[in-house]
Amino acid sequence: MVGPLNRKPGSSDPKPSDPKPSGATRRTAVGLILGAPLLGACAGVQQSLSQFSNPFSSSQPDAGPAGPQQQPLSVGNGQVKVGLILPLSAAGNAGVAAQSMKNAAEMALAEFQNPNVQLLIKDDGGSPQGAQQGTQQALGEGAEIILGPLFAASVPATAQLTRTRGTSVIAFSTDSSVAGRGVYLLSFLPESDVNRIIDYAAGTGKRSFAALVPDNAYGNVVEAAFKQAVGRKGGRVIAFEKYAADRSAAVRTVAAALGSADALMIADDGDSVVATADALTAAGANLRNIQLLGTGLWDNPRVFASPALQGGLYAAPDPSGFRSFAGRYRSKYGGEPVRTATLAYDAVALVAALARTQGAQRFAPETLTNASGFAGIDGLFRFRSDGTNERGLAVMKVATGGGVAVAGSPKSFGA
Repeated sequence: MVGPLNRKPGSSDPKPSDPKPSGATRRTAVGLILGAPLLGACAGVQQSLSQFSNPFSSSQPDAGPAGPQQQPLSVGNGQVKVGLILPLSAAGNAGVAAQSMKNAAEMALAEFQNPNVQLLIKDDGGSPQGAQQGTQQALGEGAEIILGPLFAASVPATAQLTRTRGTSVIAFSTDSSVAGRGVYLLSFLPESDVNRIIDYAAGTGKRSFAALVPDNAYGNVVEAAFKQAVGRKGGRVIAFEKYAADRSAAVRTVAAALGSADALMIADDGDSVVATADALTAAGANLRNIQLLGTGLWDNPRVFASPALQGGLYAAPDPSGFRSFAGRYRSKYGGEPVRTATLAYDAVALVAALARTQGAQRFAPETLTNASGFAGIDGLFRFRSDGTNERGLAVMKVATGGGVAVAGSPKSFGA
């Protein structure tokens, strides 16, 4: 059994025997348990269509000059060596995100009680070649598991080396196409958002669904998840349209069909969601007569300020955990963490807990894919055997002051 992560003395977290975190007292360190999962604090997904948080924009680093290659760094003196591959010298937002994730990884190690882990931090420069070189170095130095890379294009370069050794990878890419045997994604996948919000809507009696999604890779993933989720719940897809830069035709088609629908999903980033809702209203749709549904990308000030989107529902972790994490991060580093920094924190805390409790099988596939899963800053998560993940998400309602939880995160995963 994997017990809860023990933070250093002075933590305000509830004791491990307190199974019901609530409000500001929720457990903010990663809790890990097999057989009877421990719910950790949740965190809001404030994703945007930026270089490092949108599900399908993180496949390549920013254009522009990269910084100087950062030298390899070892952190901690534990016996279990763990490689951490990040694009630390990549240009623009990618390098900013990587530095924030590196800080969060070191913070997790510092907050874990006596971790038996040594982090081998490698800069891949945001390229597959750099990822391969960093992975080779980490493996040569005895790494038992690799955390990273961040970019989808770099993950196969790492996997090519790790699979020959039977070494597991926990990568941060949000492109599920790079997941697979021995390569697990600890990231925010749109499939989890779609499944959670459709399941909730169906549970409240919604049976007929319409959807508007962008005609891009993100929209393709949402389309597949949406149609599967509606079918699984015995619902009907009344209308489904994709839009490019000109969304007028798609909007008119869906607006004409809304009279037969109970719910409408608009899956896009904040600016585009607002523009789509406004276009639907201009096309004659009365959005107050239908339940609007969205993904974690709705966790955006533009959405909260939109009159047309008030009362809309979206799936995301509750924001309390990230707020607590960000406060500790600010105290330690004097700046704001990127939203994806929690992924690096949770990954390091996970491997430290598994190293403490799981012996020689600590990073084996059967350990990482335990069906009960784990709980971290961003709530419950578990790895599937295909390398993708499932997250326990809350259902949030759009209000002028921000998202308001209407259904909490699950305390455990179903079968």
